[in-house]
Amino acid sequence: MKAAKILIVDDELNMRLVLKAMLKKEGYEVVTAADGLEALRVLREEKIAVVATDLRMPRLDGMDLLDRIMQDDPALPVIILTAYGTVANAVDALKKGAFDYLTKPFEQDELKTVILKAVKTRLSNDRDLSAANGEENPYRIVGASSRMAEVHEIIRKVSPTMTTVLITGETGTGKELIARSIHRSSTRNKQPFIKINCAAIAENLVESELFGYEKGAFTGAVTAKPGRFELAHRGTLFLDEVGEIPREMQAKLLQAIQDQNFERVGGIKTVSVDVRLIAATNRNLVQAVKEGKFREDLFYRLNVFPIHIPLLRERTEDILPLTDYFIEKFNRKLGSKVEGLDPEVRDCFIAYPWPGNIRELEHLVERMILMAEGPSLTLKLVPPEITSAASEPNLSNGEPTEVPGHDVLKSHMEQMERQIIARCLDECGGNVTRAAERLGLSRKGLQLKMIKHRLRKQEE
Repeated sequence: MKAAKILIVDDELNMRLVLKAMLKKEGYEVVTAADGLEALRVLREEKIAVVATDLRMPRLDGMDLLDRIMQDDPALPVIILTAYGTVANAVDALKKGAFDYLTKPFEQDELKTVILKAVKTRLSNDRDLSAANGEENPYRIVGASSRMAEVHEIIRKVSPTMTTVLITGETGTGKELIARSIHRSSTRNKQPFIKINCAAIAENLVESELFGYEKGAFTGAVTAKPGRFELAHRGTLFLDEVGEIPREMQAKLLQAIQDQNFERVGGIKTVSVDVRLIAATNRNLVQAVKEGKFREDLFYRLNVFPIHIPLLRERTEDILPLTDYFIEKFNRKLGSKVEGLDPEVRDCFIAYPWPGNIRELEHLVERMILMAEGPSLTLKLVPPEITSAASEPNLSNGEPTEVPGHDVLKSHMEQMERQIIARCLDECGGNVTRAAERLGLSRKGLQLKMIKHRLRKQEE
């Protein structure tokens, strides 16, 4: 796997050199910038996994850099590096969307832990798939299928309330987008939306991440630090991948949710908060409860208002609108001028089962735009495993279903099918419509078989 690329932004040359050397030893690829403007140039040219930035810098400081990143790529983790006297600013940065902060001077192990956590979060993030569609779509969610219309209606009903919401769905379906939409449509939309990815945190750090810690609570705790509950006061706390919280922490989480108060690690003072809770998981929590891996009382406390996000293959009407949105998005980001998909690519996209859901579609469109040489995305840019899966008639959960022991027979039948289609196309002068009529297939059905057998050249 390619090493994650970290961007260090600091106006002190020595700090940049020290951090670069330290992180390269951990196996990361590291680039540096002396201020926010230089960092923005790097972000346009490089694929960055995590940004670690100082607050006080000339030209464009760390807070303004954070604002720009939150506008352009809100899923990019930003770590604030701050001196002791600017801790309050760092906390403000967390409320604006920063991933975490470190107080200078910090221990090497502390930096390594935070960077690793940020990289894991970047890899597992449900990237924000929002698009500004005006008043017709106030929740900024792409898709007008009947399944998504139901989700729109659910958001409209639950957003104004304080009700706890549990969002379920496969990886890549856009659970974080739904959580952010609920927050934006609520009366708390001017207050912080604080996210914590429970799957990206080491078990021994979950408590301090959720509830914060006091100075001296453990080795390396040189200052007190608020937890995510505290940062979300009067706003919304989003517990992503809540099913990954260790069993021994679930009781304390349940108590904090019910009582809206807690103590920091190493502290004795009770901290009271006013937090609206939204949780998400791709796990089957009902099964986890049966297996004793998840507390039943916590499950029912989270599952007050469940929202299930449908799979992309269950709402095929949204595939092409999402594709058009991603083309527009990456045209802006990459400076490209792609106009759309060739017809056979559209057919392929509709037929493909998308096991990675919206995230897979987004990544594929980005990759195709990077490789495109003309105004449209052509079939040759689609990986063969996708065209093959799109043409396979028997699919179950995105995986081809085969009868064991029949590989040889299947191969002979496919060869025969290819020969018949090729001969028919030749007799019809490459006219797909006439060939489809002679073979008793729909035009789309024949096109998919042509993709499968690599016969598109016969139509040209």
